[in-house]
Amino acid sequence: MAGHVQDRWYRTGQGPNGKAVKVKTDRYGLGLRYRARYIGPDGTEKSKSFPDRQKRLAEQWLAQIEADMTRGQYVDPAASRVTFQQYAERWIIGLTTDLTTQVAVEARLRLHAFPRIGARPLGSFRPVHIREFVRDLERDSMAGSYARTVYGNVRAVLSAAVDDGHLARNPCSASSVRPPAVSVNRVVPLLPAHVRAVRAGLPERYRAMVDVGSGCGLRQGEIIGLTEDAVDFDGERLRVVNQVKLIRGVAVFAPPKMDKERDVPLPSSVAEELRRHMKDHPPVDVELPWRKPDGPTVVRRLLFTNSAGWVVWRSNFNALEWKRALAAAGLIPAPEPGERHTSARQYGMHALRHFYASVLLDAGESVKAVSEYMGHSDPAMTLRVYAHLMPSSAARARRAIDHVLDPAYES
Repeated sequence: MAGHVQDRWYRTGQGPNGKAVKVKTDRYGLGLRYRARYIGPDGTEKSKSFPDRQKRLAEQWLAQIEADMTRGQYVDPAASRVTFQQYAERWIIGLTTDLTTQVAVEARLRLHAFPRIGARPLGSFRPVHIREFVRDLERDSMAGSYARTVYGNVRAVLSAAVDDGHLARNPCSASSVRPPAVSVNRVVPLLPAHVRAVRAGLPERYRAMVDVGSGCGLRQGEIIGLTEDAVDFDGERLRVVNQVKLIRGVAVFAPPKMDKERDVPLPSSVAEELRRHMKDHPPVDVELPWRKPDGPTVVRRLLFTNSAGWVVWRSNFNALEWKRALAAAGLIPAPEPGERHTSARQYGMHALRHFYASVLLDAGESVKAVSEYMGHSDPAMTLRVYAHLMPSSAARARRAIDHVLDPAYES
């Protein structure tokens, strides 16, 4: 057995005949009687106290400690008392991902995990606690995909806690634990008439942004960060190498998502609108930090700026200009005087990317090409999102079989 059990009510003394006898100590009858002690892997002594008549429990506890050490599942009792929030806050600081991801993870944990499980000591986690956490997320008003992302962040924290010796095993790995359910909502792309109506509802200086989104499939941050030298009129392409991101309320220049630079075909109709836009609203040199708020500043000559000649502020643009255009197009109701526009998540600027993908797939463009143009991680992601928009192959299948089985067919 690892360590030993100390009886703090008695000590061994020498009797009149020289034999060892039990002698009451000054602690006799006070406090917890037994203290189980052992030396941990770090070389320091650990202990746990037990009441009178529970020596067997103390011995069983030591036996369990020894078994955990043998199996490589030992957890320092002091480490297991660290709360989820205490550990997660240190874990976030050590993340090696980009700052935007770090900020997003911190916000999700702070808003949805810390209030529910933040005060729980790591060593006390059991699968039941994760099942209850998942149940609470599913009962919340958040989208299922967002709830699953929150759960994924919690699981990552607990996995790191296992690696660092705060937890013997990750309760999220139990077979009884399931991530939050996600309802599959098929993308319903805008109609061409909708795109034209939204474009017409925007102030003139922002209308070409719709052309770039619907005609080239760029993300909103990539449109806002589009530079003059990224437009290759002669080569009929856009080079997507830059975007504008907001990190803790600070606008920064950064590479595209996942650092995936790409070339996108530039349709003549979009090129014509960009030429007109650049004539009416000449590109402006804008200086912003690179990648993070305290990063080195760089200058980019932006095609799209606000009326003050500065970066288009995404939150203001979405809440004011974009939603007004959606209302003008009849996609959302116009607000009552003094009221705000209703939520329109499905009609955000990202809907222009869905439109772009739907047009290309309907025209027979390959999934691989669409994936490359949109900057997706791989074609499988494109297929998962847009497979239902691909034209049916039933007619082609019928023609192929009829051709082969036709009596006039010769092999």
